[in-house]
Amino acid sequence: MTMAAASAETPALRVAVLKFGTVNWELDTISHHGLDAAEGFALDVQGVASSSAAQIAFQGGQADVIVSDWLWVARQRAAGRDMIFIPYSKAVGGLMVPDDSDVQGLADLKGGKIGIAGGPLDKSWLILRAYSEKTLGVDLKAETEQVFGAPPLIFKAALDGDLAGAINFWHFMAKMETAGMRKLIDISDAARDLGLDPETPLLGYVVKGDLLRNDPDLVHGLARASFAAKDILARDDAEWDRLRDHMNARSDAAFEALKAGFRAGIPVSQAIDREAAARMLELMYRLGGADLLGQASTLPDGIFLDPEKPG
Repeated sequence: MTMAAASAETPALRVAVLKFGTVNWELDTISHHGLDAAEGFALDVQGVASSSAAQIAFQGGQADVIVSDWLWVARQRAAGRDMIFIPYSKAVGGLMVPDDSDVQGLADLKGGKIGIAGGPLDKSWLILRAYSEKTLGVDLKAETEQVFGAPPLIFKAALDGDLAGAINFWHFMAKMETAGMRKLIDISDAARDLGLDPETPLLGYVVKGDLLRNDPDLVHGLARASFAAKDILARDDAEWDRLRDHMNARSDAAFEALKAGFRAGIPVSQAIDREAAARMLELMYRLGGADLLGQASTLPDGIFLDPEKPG
């Protein structure tokens, strides 16, 4: 068989992701080490400008895979759209305050501005509100002023001192910590206090059910390649040195923080505890309602890719 013929028989898996998203570090590792080829497919990474652009490409058939949270997938399944979630990361953000701030607890934020990346239905914000209500009897939404914006804008406003506190995605939080801010509370700690399991991966690869039915080896191959890349990134510091130019780390401290943050977000298993996921969805529905989850008031069946059985 010629090389051209072999290449023609290798299916391409079109993955639409944010151009500068952290998932690119994993996708680059997959391609660099030929983990996709070893599983019989070729990654075709398509950089997009926003999550909504990725969703449009995916739903319109221009992409086979996107990265999203499983709560979005639950909403789609409840609306009759057959989508499957493959765990990618359990990393979540936190609430950051200036290092020299007098704020020592959530109650000290009363009357202040909180910057929130992701909008009023941001999952970390909803969890923090629930945590505040449980532990302090305080509704943070009512007691603070919220400022919503894209992660880089919240990052800049926080560093400029325009905010009493800021909730941002984990990689911006890592950079904020090295730039002179401190973590007031980690969202995973708040989730644990609410009876949620912080080991439940929130982010993952999303594929359509048709792809799983028509080519299960391809979908499971993606899952295997993903975890093989994570294994490399978990143990090999040299791999991170290779990726450094793609990480927008402006200092050694930021580089180390990003590396540690990614590693902390690696799921311990490809299996997802459905009971834990159902508890999280129930809380999110109570706080975000149909605006966040549509008709998905309970966990839909078939949302998670079943791990392959040994042998």
